[in-house]
Amino acid sequence: MTITNVLFRLMLVTALVFSVVACEKNNAEEAGEKIDEVVTDVGNKVEDLCEDVKDKADAKDKDC
Repeated sequence: MTITNVLFRLMLVTALVFSVVACEKNNAEEAGEKIDEVVTDVGNKVEDLCEDVKDKADAKDKDC
């Protein structure tokens, strides 16, 4: 998965979350929690992608 793919998916998921939140009668706290989950998931995927790239490049520093 490329960084472009990850960023595209982040934007898509964020738009979907906002759409669902706007259609439902949820309070702001629930909407914030959903957004936090999405951002955390995407952040984890980006970090995994970074680690994979560094692993394939035999980088000395494998932390992202």
